[in-house]
Amino acid sequence: MANDIDKKKEKEEEYVRQTGSLKERLGRVKKTRWWRFGIVALIYVLWTIWVGNPWLLLGLILLADIYLTQFIPWGAWKGMKKGPLRTLMSWIDAIVYALVLVYFLFLFIGQNYQIPSSSLEKSLLTGDFLWVNKVTYGPRVPQTPLHFPLAQNTLPFFNCKSYIEHPQLEYHRLKGLRNVERMDIVVFNFPAGDTVAVKMPNPDYYTLCQERGRDAVRNNKDIFGDIIYRPVDRRDNYVKRCLGLPGETLQIKDGIVYVDGKAVPQPKNVQYFYYVQTDGTYIDENLFEELGISMEDRHVVADGYVLPLTADMKKTLEGKPFVVGIQRIQPDPGETIITYPVGVDYGWTHANYGPIWIPKKGAKIDLTVENLPLYERCIRNYECNTLEVKGNQILINGEPATSYTFKMDYYWMQGDNRDNSLDSRYWGFVPEDHIVGTPSIILISFDKDHRLFDGGIRWNRIFKMPNPDKK
Repeated sequence: MANDIDKKKEKEEEYVRQTGSLKERLGRVKKTRWWRFGIVALIYVLWTIWVGNPWLLLGLILLADIYLTQFIPWGAWKGMKKGPLRTLMSWIDAIVYALVLVYFLFLFIGQNYQIPSSSLEKSLLTGDFLWVNKVTYGPRVPQTPLHFPLAQNTLPFFNCKSYIEHPQLEYHRLKGLRNVERMDIVVFNFPAGDTVAVKMPNPDYYTLCQERGRDAVRNNKDIFGDIIYRPVDRRDNYVKRCLGLPGETLQIKDGIVYVDGKAVPQPKNVQYFYYVQTDGTYIDENLFEELGISMEDRHVVADGYVLPLTADMKKTLEGKPFVVGIQRIQPDPGETIITYPVGVDYGWTHANYGPIWIPKKGAKIDLTVENLPLYERCIRNYECNTLEVKGNQILINGEPATSYTFKMDYYWMQGDNRDNSLDSRYWGFVPEDHIVGTPSIILISFDKDHRLFDGGIRWNRIFKMPNPDKK
C-alpha cells in the first residue's frame, strides 16, 4: 500500500514538473539542478569559444530545457511501470548519453588507436594500443558530422558505411598547442584512401590500378569489390613519423633522409632489412624473443635469414658464434619499383628517392609538364581543382596555368622500419587536413605470437611513452 502511495506521489510530482508556465517551471527547479546546469553551460560556452562559432550558443536553449524547463519530456519514460519496456528505455537512455559523450571526446580530445602493422617497429609494436592526443595540433571540426563514433568507416557485423556522406563541412582546425614538428609520430587519414576497392584495401586503389589496370579493377567486383569514395575524415587511419616539413626539400640517399641538404638524425630504433648468414644453425625461438622479431618478420632463405634489424639487434647477432656474416640488403638496380608519383618513372626507389620539394601554404611554384606529376594530387584531389594537360599546356579550372599557389601545408611521413613501410615514398604528401593527432601514451600492448595469458600482454609497454626519440 505504501509503495502504491509513493508511486502515485512520484507521478504527481513528475506531472507538476512538466506543466505550467516558464516562470512556474523555473520556480520549481531544485538548486542541485541549477548547479548542474551552470557547470554544463560553462563548459559548453568555453567549447563554443574554442570552436569559434557563435551560432552554437543556441544549444544553450536545449541544455536549459534538459536541466531546467523540461518542455520536452526527456525523462517521461521514468514514469512508466517497472517492466521490460522501462528497462529497455533506461538502457537506450544510458547508451545515447554514452555515445554523445564518446562522440565529443573522440572528436575534440583524443581517441584510442591500434598499431596494425610493423612499419614503425621498434618504436611502436604491432598490437600497441595508443591514446592519440588531438589537442596538440588542434582537433578538426568533423567534415562528416553524421557518423557512428566507434567506427572509422565501416560498421562491424553489418559491413556497411558507418557514416552518412552529406552534409560535408569545410575543413577547419581548432587552435592547438603547436604545429607538427620533425620526428613527431603522427596519426593521419590515409591520403590515397579517397577511392577504395573494398575487397582489396592494400595496395591502395591507385597502385592497384597501376599494377592490374584500371578497367580490370573496376570491372571485376568478385575480386576487387565495389569501388567507393571516402571523405577525408572517414579514410583509414595511418601512423608514421614526420621527417619533412612544409617548404623543405627532401632527398633519400642509401636509406638516409636528407632535408635541405642535411641528414636527418636516425631514430634510435630505426630498422633495415639484413641478410643474416649462418653456418647452418637455426636461430631458436628464445633468441628471436630476445631480439623482439615477430613470426611474420622472420624470412628463411638459403644459408640464413632476411630480418629487420636495429643497430642493437645487429650487434647482438654479430656476437653469436653461428653467425657467419650480416649484410644490408640493397634494392636491385634493375628492379621496377612503384613509387610516388604512381605511373611516372623518375628512376627513384625507396632507398634512393628525390629530391622533392614539400608544398607549403601560400608558396608558389612554377608548373611544367615535367614536375606536374609531383603535385597533381595536391592540386586536384586535396585542393579540389580541375586539372588537365593539352600538349605542353596545363589548365587549372579551365584556365592556362604556369604556376600554382598552394592552399595547405603538406608533410612527409615515413616508417622507422624503413625497408618494410608503405609511406610517403609510395603515396606522397600528407595534407594538413588529413592530420588526426599524435600518440601520447601506450594504453596496453598485445603480442599476437603468444596466448593472452602466456606472454600475450606486453606488461613492460603499458603506460609507456610512444616516442622516446622526441624530446
